[in-house]
Amino acid sequence: MALRKTKQKASSPQKPALAVGGESPARPFGALWAYTPPPAVQGDLFCALREAIPIVDTAIYKLIRLTGGFQVVCTDARFQGVLDDFLAHVPSDSAGRSLQSFLDNFFEQLLTYGTAVAEMLPDETGAIQYLYNAPHKSYLLRRGKTDFRVPEVLLNDGLSGKPVPYQENFLTATLHPRPGAVYGTSLLEGLPFVSSILLKIYNAIGQNWERVGNVRFAVTYKPSDDAHAYTRERAMQIASEWGDAMRSREAKDFVAVGDVDIKVIGADNQILDSEVPVRQMLEQIVAKLSLPPFLLGLSWSTTERMASQQADILTTELEQYRRILTPVIDAVCRKHLRAFGCTAPLEILWDDITLKDTVDEATARHLDAQTKEILQSLGETGKEK
Repeated sequence: MALRKTKQKASSPQKPALAVGGESPARPFGALWAYTPPPAVQGDLFCALREAIPIVDTAIYKLIRLTGGFQVVCTDARFQGVLDDFLAHVPSDSAGRSLQSFLDNFFEQLLTYGTAVAEMLPDETGAIQYLYNAPHKSYLLRRGKTDFRVPEVLLNDGLSGKPVPYQENFLTATLHPRPGAVYGTSLLEGLPFVSSILLKIYNAIGQNWERVGNVRFAVTYKPSDDAHAYTRERAMQIASEWGDAMRSREAKDFVAVGDVDIKVIGADNQILDSEVPVRQMLEQIVAKLSLPPFLLGLSWSTTERMASQQADILTTELEQYRRILTPVIDAVCRKHLRAFGCTAPLEILWDDITLKDTVDEATARHLDAQTKEILQSLGETGKEK
């Protein structure tokens, strides 16, 4: 096995093969203003989108938390202790120590970019010592030459794009891949155009409040016929006194002699009502994210309780994400247990998705029990007759 040829200590895993950093763009939201249909890997655009629209960023973290935790059960009970210790203490990105921590970062990459690539770093025995989530800029994918079913990971060095060694150590997952495509589709695809309109509205609101909300005054002095000779001096004196009154932190009266007219600049202009267009854009965003509005802090409904239909739809969305993540968990655990000589099947048990009110669920179970009891009594009565 190629992994056993590396001369390394058991306590130190291999170095990540995809440790490539990217430079931050000078304009964090520039990709949203000049939007064109991007290529398969479009990470910068979606990163800017999450930073520019807080609801989008919140939705991704909500989906990660709502997907819930999991347990892995080995059918061979002798290795369950080894598996539990691995699930709870395996190091991962950002000083995380658990398979759940690694999976949260992996899932975030999957939702944001549509494609997630991770690397399992084993020691010389084959046991996994570290789990590394590869940045989206550090890799490219193509169809494998020897195995069409598994994509081949390439190093995105801007030159040759050589295949990364130890391909068996890599984990890949895609979200909603198109037919024939090796990359997945981001959850945020379709939102840049709508989000750019929303950002323009927010930018216009800020400019309007800067111009109209920050009150400015126009002071006009109309000299009388016998005071034209001193117009300049009086105008300078009025300007000086007015400026002193505006700079004062305390309420200060302004006294002038002659015909002086003071008006508020912009007081006659009304700022456009942005509630309707902003809501229209947010409705499109929320529809794409598949989350109820009140979970994102939007008070659009007259009730704060989630309807049963919304809960069922959201549950199916979360179960779909679980189906994508389950093979990743299985591959990691199997590889680690093989180093200890275990090839027994594994069972991944996800936590129950609890979106409905606990009281309602208890009431429903109580009514079901009553119904069964009534049916049983009716059946026994019919038999007696």
